[in-house]
Amino acid sequence: MSPDLISKVTDAILDEVREWQSRPLEAIYPVVFFDALRVKIRDEGMVKNKAVYVVLGITASGEKDVLGLWIEQTEGAKFWLKVMNDLRNRGVADILIAVVDGLKGFPEAINSVFPKAMVQTCIVHLIRNSLSFVSWKDRKAILPSIKAIYHAENADAALLRLEDFEAEWGKRYPAIGAAWRRAWEHVIPFFAFAPEIRKMIYTTNAVEALNRSLRKIIKTRGSFPNDEAAMKLLYLAIRNAGIHWRRPVAWTAAMGQFAIQFGERFAGSAD
Repeated sequence: MSPDLISKVTDAILDEVREWQSRPLEAIYPVVFFDALRVKIRDEGMVKNKAVYVVLGITASGEKDVLGLWIEQTEGAKFWLKVMNDLRNRGVADILIAVVDGLKGFPEAINSVFPKAMVQTCIVHLIRNSLSFVSWKDRKAILPSIKAIYHAENADAALLRLEDFEAEWGKRYPAIGAAWRRAWEHVIPFFAFAPEIRKMIYTTNAVEALNRSLRKIIKTRGSFPNDEAAMKLLYLAIRNAGIHWRRPVAWTAAMGQFAIQFGERFAGSAD
């Protein structure tokens, strides 16, 4: 292929990426997952480890859709505020539950644009972070005590399970209980729902499946010459991933619970 043809093909794909990244979205998403991948991108002559945020929404009918990709350009809250404003500008009027990976300032950015959104810390990320403090020999023994916290029947019982955990493991691993307590305000919202709905909210299987396919591409590629190159390849990976997302098994039950919990905010979107 001639350099001119390669350039034209590349430009066409970048136009497609821009169109996809700015396409209109649904007015309401009952659940939106915000997750990050780390990608090596050359910037100002240096290879930097940048965060690329993948945003996956579940529509009122239970369909899953990647809403977009955002490469972190600024630190913290300013960047996340831009992501939220981008979603709003593309037509999103309301998010019922936003599942995030516990980054400081993220809940505030979400609520500044979507003030009624229920912000839920991703339990899977919290467990992974907890286990990062634990020696290999203790992991099997400690996991049931961690699971008992988020498997509790309600938020009050979960707090008792956290206290039990700290009584048993707190001296050896004080950082774990501290991490759960710091995140507690955003750990407990999902206790408003029945266990099967909670599981759908706290298990990020769809996001994990997508990220596995993206990580394969990232690992093969090594580093990218610039942000555009990273966006192009990640977009093509999403488009060609061939991930067959099924409607969540519990979605019909979830719709009933969302209608009770969120009233007209959900009822209007499910028509």
